[in-house]
Order: sequence, then C-alpha cells, then structure tokens
Amino acid sequence: MANQLDLEEQEQLAQIKHFWKQYGNTITWVMLGALAIWAGWTLYHDWQRRQATQAAALFDEVLRTVPSDDKGNQGDKNDKNNQGDRGNTAQVDRVFADMKDRFPSTTYAWQTGLMVAKHYFLAGKPEAAQAALTWVAGQSSDPGYQAIAKLRLAAVLADKKDYAGALNQLSGTFPASFGALVSDRRADVMFLQGDKAGAIDQYRKAYRLLDAHADYRRFIVAKLNALGVDLHD
Repeated sequence: MANQLDLEEQEQLAQIKHFWKQYGNTITWVMLGALAIWAGWTLYHDWQRRQATQAAALFDEVLRTVPSDDKGNQGDKNDKNNQGDRGNTAQVDRVFADMKDRFPSTTYAWQTGLMVAKHYFLAGKPEAAQAALTWVAGQSSDPGYQAIAKLRLAAVLADKKDYAGALNQLSGTFPASFGALVSDRRADVMFLQGDKAGAIDQYRKAYRLLDAHADYRRFIVAKLNALGVDLHD
C-alpha cells in the first residue's frame, strides 16, 4: 500500500514538474506583468494626488497674486484705461508660467489661465490676454473650460476689431448648454462689424435657446429692442 502511495505521489510530482516546465515561464511572466500593472497604477495615482496637492498650493499663490478686483464675475473694460499696469503683472506672469510648466493638465492651470487673461485685459494687455485664453482653449481637456476660453477670446478679438477671428472662435463645436451664449456673443460681433440682420437672427436664436425663466433673456430682449425688434410683434 505504501509503495502504491509513493508511486502516486511520484506520478503527481512528475506531472507537476512537467506542467511547470511547460508553462512555468508563462505563469511567471503573467504574474510579474500583473504586479507591474498594479505597481504602475498605484504610482500613477500617487503621482496624481501629489500633482493635485502641489497645484492647489500654487493656485493659492495665484489667488494672492492676481488683484482681487480681477477675480469676480463682473468687470468694467474701462478699468484697463484707468489702472495702467495694475502693479503685479510681473508676478502674474511668473505664477502663470510656473503653473503652465508644472501642472498644465490640471483644472487649477485652466482656472489660472482664465483669471490671468482677465487681469491682462483689464491691465491693457490684450495680446497677453489672447495668449492666455488661446492656451486654455488648446490645453484643456474639459469642453466647458474650452467653451469659456473661446467665448472670452472672441470678446478680446472683437475688442481689437478682429471680427473675423472672433467669429472663427465661435464657429466650432460647443457643449449644448453654451448654445445661447455662443449665439449671443456671435450676434454681438456681427453687430460690431455692421451685420445688423445677422445680429438680429443670432439674438433671436439665443433667446429661443435660453430657458423661459432665465434672467439673461431680458438682456437679449433689450438688445433686440435696441435694434428695433419687438419679440411680441
């Protein structure tokens, strides 16, 4: 009986040796590959967390550097004529360059680009504003940030009387939620270049695309009324 068990064990051992000889290398490489993938995934996410933390710290510096009146949603374009260089453009240049160099694929970098573009515009530096917005539009992987950058870029170009360039920025694909704003901005540009009929058509389109309860509809109505159009006619 003991001899029979020994023979069975030897046979099983021989089968295992044969199996390992035939498939051992493959199994080893598969296991090593799986471990490498797991290690790479872990390292990548650790790197992402470090990037986000460092980018957030640098963004805090951006918030301290950009003048506080540049950060709100409202701004008077005439400020650029009244405030000159606004005091810290050199610092703004430095932190924006640092953000672009170190963290270009983060939302912090895209937010920084939008903020500094407004600062440059108010400081009377439209070329710098244009460059910052062009960078955001081209670098961001988020359609929303791309849309905001293009809308603002169109405004900067229109202010420079580059109407063709402004309309070109508004001719691409935008998220559906930006449709009304794009039509409104396109109408503004068309009006500035003397295309009254085109402007009216785009304002009407913007009005239709806006929610019936949207406050911004009142601004569209005011613009149409200024062009002699009464939506109730």
